Amino acid sequence: MSPCVLAMFPRSETLVVDPDVAREACPQGARSRSCTDVAVGILVQPDGQFLLTTRPPGKSYEGHWEFPGGKLESGETVVEALTRELYEELGIQVKVIERWREQTVDYPHALVRLHFCKVTRWQGELVMREGQQCAWQRLPVSVAPLLAGTIPVLRWLAN
Repeated sequence: MSPCVLAMFPRSETLVVDPDVAREACPQGARSRSCTDVAVGILVQPDGQFLLTTRPPGKSYEGHWEFPGGKLESGETVVEALTRELYEELGIQVKVIERWREQTVDYPHALVRLHFCKVTRWQGELVMREGQQCAWQRLPVSVAPLLAGTIPVLRWLAN
């Protein structure tokens, strides 16, 4: 798979991935694509290392490195969704979550609003339940390729 091309549009604050690739069509009668809310966890150890995982087999951008998390289900808060997702994906129980930042990312297959949360305490051993890989990282990261939505977080962590 070729590396993705990023374009930042300051007016909308939306990160556009692969801008030359056609977007998923809007549902009939809709004026714009719907935005999917996603809770994302930045697991941070006391020494500053953070966890990246790969996208599982069969998903868009399979094998790209990202921060773990997933879609909010109907009626869920960001914290509830992240707690559920980290248990389902990694087998851990979250103890401390801090809502941090948001970023909208326009991928060809989906428009997503990423709700980034720092997770500084959890219980349990990491178990990759979806066939993904994991790596504790520091800046600059040593894994590649990175999912586009991960790149702004790395910039934020650097500052």
